[in-house]
Amino acid sequence: MTKPTIQTAAQGSLRRQIERTLRKQGYHLSGNKFSLTDDALGNLRKTHSLAKKERVLKQIEFIRDQAQLIREHMIDGKDLSIKDISPVLIPVAAGSDEEKIFRWWNHVWWSVPYEKAYGRQMRYIVWDKHHKAVIGLIGLQSPILAWAPRDKYLDIPPSKRDYWVNQSMSAQRLGAVPPYNSILGGKLVAMLMTCNKLREDFRKKYSHKATVLRGRELPARLLFITTTGAFGKSSIYNRLKLKDEWLAKFIGYSNGFGSFHISNEIYEKILIMLEEGGANVKRGYGSGPSRKMRLIQDGMAALGYENGGFHGIRRAIYLFPFAKNLPDLIADKRRRPAWSSRKASDLTDFWKDRWILPRALERSEQLRDFDKNRFMNEQIKEVSCS
Repeated sequence: MTKPTIQTAAQGSLRRQIERTLRKQGYHLSGNKFSLTDDALGNLRKTHSLAKKERVLKQIEFIRDQAQLIREHMIDGKDLSIKDISPVLIPVAAGSDEEKIFRWWNHVWWSVPYEKAYGRQMRYIVWDKHHKAVIGLIGLQSPILAWAPRDKYLDIPPSKRDYWVNQSMSAQRLGAVPPYNSILGGKLVAMLMTCNKLREDFRKKYSHKATVLRGRELPARLLFITTTGAFGKSSIYNRLKLKDEWLAKFIGYSNGFGSFHISNEIYEKILIMLEEGGANVKRGYGSGPSRKMRLIQDGMAALGYENGGFHGIRRAIYLFPFAKNLPDLIADKRRRPAWSSRKASDLTDFWKDRWILPRALERSEQLRDFDKNRFMNEQIKEVSCS
């Protein structure tokens, strides 16, 4: 096969820009291939830093303007009573304070940069009603349609893929914020993601809704959720259970393909190049993350790269089943789901008894150093220096 060649000065300029940004992220280039250096693999958070910085720069005004709102819904570590933590899940409505809070933490806190959500979305603030503070976030979106590790694990045939995948969601954002993150709040948030409320909310929201691509009305059942560990296996999802029932199952690793290593600025230039060459670059609803990866792959190939969509970070994949008989259900869709019933209060009590209260003294000492005003000043300063 003949390799693509650079034909224009504009393409050559774009390729040089790509290579500069790849090197800054810790990639080594050899000919038409690039790979992460050993140093970058040992510091994966740094590898994501350019992509995060790009997104934060566009949100600086919003981040500054909402600082007081965030501060009002935080708690100093010394004031947090572990035994009194009482979480509830608050759905995020458009234009609400909850949406501002969700958006702020989504951009500021996580080292993995925010990506625009596609398709179906369900967002929650995990709220501590006793302390009147934010514990964490749950952000769900439509999953990737074709995903080999998931499809192989669940034995989903390609002909039935859209039927089963559209009865699931992908956790794009999942975790705890300060000071709850220091007391294994991430485990609590992940556990609460499996509670009855999410399954019930999914049924109410998506009953009698047709799919975009094929216009079919599928059962409004949330059968499972998938997510990935950002830097390999995740201690948050490890040994995650309610009594004797496992809540999360490790099912393999991703193949290292994605889009974060290509900045949004470069992505837009790639689209212009492809469109000028006659390619269809349609985006929007119904053309989600898989579409973006394909366009990046096509554009990078046109610039001469052999592995344009390969960022090299293999993420651990976790599956959260809501139906106890999920494999049997997929094997024979005439079966009815055997639902796992999980109350938020039961999940919270188990989290406290299993992970927190036995180490309450140790955890309380860790909490004492957290000062919300100091934290907020440091975050605004860091954003301002971006």
